Amino acid sequence: MNYQDIIQEVYQKVNSMEDPGQPASYIPELETVDADNFGVYLTTLDQGAFGVGNCYEAFSIQSIAKVLSLSLAYGILGEHIWNRVGVEPSGTAFNSLIQLDADNGIPRNPFINSGAIVISDILLSNLENPKEDFLAFVRSISKNPAINYSPTIAASEKAVGFRNVALCNFIKSLGNINNDPAEVLDFYFDLCSLEMNCKELSELFLFLANNGVNVFDKSAIVTKSQSKRINALMQTCGFYDESGEFAFKVGLPGKSGVGGGIIAVHPNQYAIAVWSPKLNTKGNSYKGMRFLEEFTTKSQLSIF
Repeated sequence: MNYQDIIQEVYQKVNSMEDPGQPASYIPELETVDADNFGVYLTTLDQGAFGVGNCYEAFSIQSIAKVLSLSLAYGILGEHIWNRVGVEPSGTAFNSLIQLDADNGIPRNPFINSGAIVISDILLSNLENPKEDFLAFVRSISKNPAINYSPTIAASEKAVGFRNVALCNFIKSLGNINNDPAEVLDFYFDLCSLEMNCKELSELFLFLANNGVNVFDKSAIVTKSQSKRINALMQTCGFYDESGEFAFKVGLPGKSGVGGGIIAVHPNQYAIAVWSPKLNTKGNSYKGMRFLEEFTTKSQLSIF
């Protein structure tokens, strides 16, 4: 498979398309990013590496970090984690309050905001130094010890995160938050502010293409069963209320973030990261979604 030629061809095709998307305006700091950035990087399990465009420029991975926080919490709690958060697609917006009331404070899945807030609460209860320990976990499964939070982006989110404050306090009132909501939210905003480039992101997510095993040092990040279930959740819940369309058109487990990033995983093959800041109406990168659809069609490599 000549990945480089396919990536180059699809990149040129998608880059020439008109992009009707808009950057995430509700987080002020994300509006300062050059909206025309567009990068792609693919890393294979046998260490093949193929990049194009702005693939070495760091960006805020936002909700993609929710896969990493879930992985750490899942490794700590095991199957007991599903007593606190569900595994179903939400069918509503990622910051919906209505479902929480109907479901007695149990978020539908760990990738919507309420679910990631509960995961943050779990980590606060189980880590001695949550921010430092989570960052150490992320760095341990990457090749870059310099990966870090963005204080500027975290502060920007904290300044406008009123709905997340409401979500956290509402879940607390229903008994599914154990820690001080202010501490939970402080951790949540920080983890969403993680910055990486496409190369780092694709290398980092190889463990989910490799049955939970770090390809660089062969350590187990999660079990094979847990890796399978995290991929299943990415397949069904990774793109807010556009998850079904992504599964239908792309056919890979993946996760998007409102910073314009998307990570997608082909088990036993590769991880691919795409970044383009302009989002469609569902909150997913317009060019990122189009690129991955064209890429899996051209390569004929997807799990469906």
